Amino acid sequence: MEKKRIWLWSLLVILLIAGASYGGYLYLVPPQLPPQLLYGNGHIEGTEVRVSAEVVGKVAKSDLREGNSVKAGDTLIRVEATELKRRRDQASATLEAIKFTQQRISAQLQSARHHLATAQRDFERYQALREKNAASAHQLEQAEDKLKEAAARVAVLEAQQKEAGARVKAAREALRLIEIQLAKTTITAPIDGTITTKAIEPGEYVRPGQVVAVIVDLSKIELKVFVPEDQIGKVKLGDPARVKVDAYPTRSYTARVIRIDQRAQFTPRDIHMPRERVRMVFGVTLAVRNEDRTLKPGMPADSWILWKKSADWPDQLFVPQ
Repeated sequence: MEKKRIWLWSLLVILLIAGASYGGYLYLVPPQLPPQLLYGNGHIEGTEVRVSAEVVGKVAKSDLREGNSVKAGDTLIRVEATELKRRRDQASATLEAIKFTQQRISAQLQSARHHLATAQRDFERYQALREKNAASAHQLEQAEDKLKEAAARVAVLEAQQKEAGARVKAAREALRLIEIQLAKTTITAPIDGTITTKAIEPGEYVRPGQVVAVIVDLSKIELKVFVPEDQIGKVKLGDPARVKVDAYPTRSYTARVIRIDQRAQFTPRDIHMPRERVRMVFGVTLAVRNEDRTLKPGMPADSWILWKKSADWPDQLFVPQ
C-alpha cells in the first residue's frame, strides 16, 4: 500500500514537472504573427525643406524657434539691408533723372518735327513758285537748306530719344534686380510645417546657399518598411496599416499603403526581418496619420499591414521574433 502511494505521488510530481515545462515552453516561444498581417519596421520620414539664404549679410533679426509651427510666407529671418537700400535709392534717382531727360528730348523732338513739317511745306511752295518763275533760285535754295537742317535736327533727336529709351530700360532693370536682392533679405517659410533645426543666430553672417533652418511638414509623415519578396504579392495600394513607436508604446497610429517599389533590393542592414534568411525585399511606403504632430522624422517604428480584406485587426499587436 505504501509503495502504491509513493508511486502515485511520483507520477503526480512527474506530471506537474511536465506541465510546468510545457507551460514554460509556451511562455518562452514567441507568438506567431496572425496570418492576416504583414510586419515591417523602419524609421519615420517627413518632407524636409532646407531653407537657405540667397544674399550675403549679417542676420539682423531671427524668429527661428525649434519646435515652433509656421505657415508658408511667415518671416523667419531678416538680413541687414542698409547697403542694398542705399543702392536702391541711388538706382531710383538715376532712373528718374534719365526719364526726365527722355521727356525733355521728346518735347524737343515734337517741336523739331513741327519745324520739319513747316520747312517741307515751304520747300514745296518755293519749288512750285520757281517752276512759274515767281521765286528766285536763291529763295528755293534757302528753303531746301532749311528743310535739310530741320530733317537733320529730327534725326539727331530721334537717335537721342532711342538712346534715352534704352537707358531707361537698363535703369529699370538695374532697379528691379536690386529690389529682388532686397526682397531676399527677408527669408520666409516656404511651406507650412514645424521648425526642426535652427542653424543661425542674430549677428552671424550668412552667405548664398547657406542653410539657416530646416522645416518639416509633420502632417505628411511616412514610414518605409520592407516586405519579403515572397509576401509582396499580398500588399495592395490603400491597404490599412498600424504603426507604433517606442516613444508612445501604448499608442498605435493609423496608416495606409501609398507606394510599392517596383524593384527588389537586398535587405538594408538596419532593418530587422522576422526571418533572418530573407535576402530580397520590396520597399513599401506608408502614409501615417500624425494630426497631433507627435511623430518626428528619425523615430524607429514598427508597422503591421492588414493585407487580408475580410479579416479584422487582432486585439494586440506584437513584434515577431
